This record gives sequence, C-alpha cells and structure tokens, in this order.
Amino acid sequence: MRLVLLHSPLVGPTTWAALAPLLRARGHAVAVPDLTPLMAGEGPYYPALAEAAAAAVADDSILAVHSGAGALVPAIATLTPVRGAIFVDALLPHPGASWFAGVPEQLGSRLRTSAKDGRLPPWHAWWPKGAMEALLPDRKLGAAFIAEQGEVPVAYLDEVAPAIPLGTPSAYLQLSGAYKEDADVAEAEGWPVGRLELSHLAMLSHPEAVTAQIEKLAAAF
Repeated sequence: MRLVLLHSPLVGPTTWAALAPLLRARGHAVAVPDLTPLMAGEGPYYPALAEAAAAAVADDSILAVHSGAGALVPAIATLTPVRGAIFVDALLPHPGASWFAGVPEQLGSRLRTSAKDGRLPPWHAWWPKGAMEALLPDRKLGAAFIAEQGEVPVAYLDEVAPAIPLGTPSAYLQLSGAYKEDADVAEAEGWPVGRLELSHLAMLSHPEAVTAQIEKLAAAF
C-alpha cells in the first residue's frame, strides 16, 4: 500500500514523524511531503499546496490528511489520480469558502486582532499556555513539532478554496472531540468512520493506535 501523509499547512511534517516509521515497518510505502516553505510566500496558497502534494503521489496512492489538509483533497485529486483519502481529525473540504468562514466568530476575531503585517503567530501560540505540553508529553518530539512552525499568513485563512467537489472515495478517523461533527457528517455520507478518544495530535502521542486505524480504513479502498 502506498500512503501520502499530509500535514496541515498551519504546522509541519513532524506531525507524522512517529507514525510514518510504523507504517513503513509494516511494509507500506510512505511519503511525507513538506508544505511549510509554501506558507512563507504571498499566495495564492491552495493551488501551490495542491501541486506540491500531488507531486508526492505515486500510482494508486492513498492520502491521509490531517486537520487543515483536508481542504486540499479535491484540488489534489484533479491533478493526479488517488485511490482514496483518509481524513484524520481533518476539516472536510469547503469548496468556495474560506477557512475563516468555517470557524467560530470569536476565534476568527481573536486571531485577526493578533495579526501583524498580515501574519499570525505560529499555530502552537494560538492556544493557552501548557496546551502543547498536554498534547505532546514527549518533550523532544514536541520541540521538533513546534520548531518547524512559522507565522501563518492571514491571506491563506481568507483565501477561498477552489470550487471543486470531492469525488474521491473517502474515510474519516476522528481523534478528538473537536472533530466529532465532521466525523458525524462523514458517517451520514456513508463513509467508513473510525473513532479514537485521544487528541488532535494522537499521531504523535499514540502512533500505534492511529496506525492501526489508518490501515483498517485504507482496507475499505
């Protein structure tokens, strides 16, 4: 099985650092493209991110997309054939709408007021003190995850996702309560759905459990 593991554009490829070796040890071919350099530019972001991800897709690959990377799936699939997509605690595609349009108004307002020169603080700084330590008790891994995060361009969060419908066979893996609604929507659409009561970054804190679920969901394709 070929898997392409995509991190959210708001963070970096260390998202998959604990899980990718487990998949390889089980005999799977795994690619983990790094999308972080693209976020340092001026945009437009969605086409560039989709092209970079598509370049890592080999024949018959399955995408595993985390968090904000879920919005990229329709655009990626127009550039290269994919066997399926597993949304891992991920946003469902929102064609024709921006990231800001899908978050609570209070969060959007708080983030906008923290912007300087069109850039927001790195993602890890959006949350209360101690939040990252709680999610990532392994200090070395947590430090690596934080170190690769850069400032987030407001223009990316304002950019409207391409108006491309999702035509890719898909499955959903819920890791945290924050993504229950997305998992429920996926289940109502008839997707295979797995649920773990862990955390949004369980790929790093509980990689064995997440690996097993990804393999199980990938088998549906």
